[in-house]
Amino acid sequence: MEAIDTSLVDWSRAQFALTAMYHWLFVPLTLGLGVVMAIMETLYVRTGREFWKQTAKFWMKLFGINFAMGVATGIILEFEFGTNWSNYSWFVGDIFGAPLAIEGILAFFMESTFIAVMYFGWNKVSKRAHLASTWLTIVGATISAWWILVANAWMQHPVGMEFNPDTVRNEMVDFVAVAFNGGAVVKFCHTVASSWVLGCVFVVGVSCWYLLRGRHKEFAHASIRVAAWFGLVAALLTAYTGHHSGRIIAEQQPMKLAAAEGLYEGGHGQGLVLAGVLRPGVDWAAPTQEDKMLLNIEMPYALSLLATHEAEGYVPGIRNILEGGYTLPDGSKALSAEEKMLRGRMAIEALAAYRDAEDEEDKAAALKALRENFDYFGYGYLKEPADLVPSVPLTFYSFRIMVMLGGYFIVLFAGLLVLRHRVEKWRLVQWGVVLTIPLAWLASQAGWVVAEVGRQPWAIQGLLPNVAAISRLETGSVQTTFFIFLVLFTLLLVAELGIMGKAIATGPETDKSAA
Repeated sequence: MEAIDTSLVDWSRAQFALTAMYHWLFVPLTLGLGVVMAIMETLYVRTGREFWKQTAKFWMKLFGINFAMGVATGIILEFEFGTNWSNYSWFVGDIFGAPLAIEGILAFFMESTFIAVMYFGWNKVSKRAHLASTWLTIVGATISAWWILVANAWMQHPVGMEFNPDTVRNEMVDFVAVAFNGGAVVKFCHTVASSWVLGCVFVVGVSCWYLLRGRHKEFAHASIRVAAWFGLVAALLTAYTGHHSGRIIAEQQPMKLAAAEGLYEGGHGQGLVLAGVLRPGVDWAAPTQEDKMLLNIEMPYALSLLATHEAEGYVPGIRNILEGGYTLPDGSKALSAEEKMLRGRMAIEALAAYRDAEDEEDKAAALKALRENFDYFGYGYLKEPADLVPSVPLTFYSFRIMVMLGGYFIVLFAGLLVLRHRVEKWRLVQWGVVLTIPLAWLASQAGWVVAEVGRQPWAIQGLLPNVAAISRLETGSVQTTFFIFLVLFTLLLVAELGIMGKAIATGPETDKSAA
């Protein structure tokens, strides 16, 4: 196999991560704010109060600013599959491209159509028709998220495909399996619910800012009430789907779970780490008995219950996964990393033999060997077992941040509902809610760090590692575009913050309409 510059892999990953993380600054606010503004317009249609119309129009203005920025970064993100990850696109483009194509043709055109009515249809269509366009806009955005998350979930757990050795491509054979596998459904519910939480945190934060300034008090209290109720439901749904996501990760990506828990040596009856500090500088792939954690406060048996639904269930750690030998749920024995890498190399060699063979008998023998070992095809590109261990500190701490902030948001929304109008009297609470706004993005980004860093080194879990998925580019070219994108995306972010800041400073028109 041709040697690949590891710095090219690192810079290609960094560029994609940069684009994805900037893109994800805009997407969750779009999904969350869209539902909040639709609820407020629904209240306008039901009550006939002009107040609710102006409230909905204010949040709709912020939605539009954010929506435009999300589209701009999302288009660049999709193009990077072809520019920086061309081997990936060739290898699985027939499968991965399908949900993205549906997203563009169906969902994006749907939201693009109804968003025009939503913004320019006031007083031109009936109230109910306009309300329908508002809901259909956010439904279109949510459907768009569905297809993108289907594509991502397939990368985490590839199903519904067959490998064609003549074209060296994977081809879809079961669209339903790709579109509705359990991982995709749970990932979609968890991601969208967490986006609703972010949108609600933004709404209550901006509303508390108005209370601090003594402005638009009726608007602020009404917005807090709506967003707190919806946010509490969304936060509880996020926690519920997060539990199910953990169970799926335990089944499909045990290394990710072990990294998220800092679990080096697994076993029966494993506890869940509530708070912990990892020992700095530890080699998590090294076979050592050294305690790899400085502090570990855990909930007994909770990890086993999460992963297996049994208090004494077995959960493998990093060492167990690398060395193999433990019993899998289906009763078979887990292969070691060395055995998987050996079988992966056998699959790669069998593919080469198949394509070179001229005799039908030789071709049949090579094809048989390829099919027997294809499940481990991607392992053949790895140099050593340590390559299978993701960044444990980054995954571990990101997971803790995500979970702790998720619990905090539940308390926040419940507290706002209990306090009701008394929030206006407690400036410390108002400041706390305003300062919570960036924490919502921190939790959202941390969740994606766990999902994507935790599955390294895979572009497609078990099938194609990053080292075999990238385009053969000059490292300097990727470095140059990385910094160009960094500057452009930062300028876009600054522009959005400036535009949204001016819109928030101007405030809603509710006071004028009331006068």
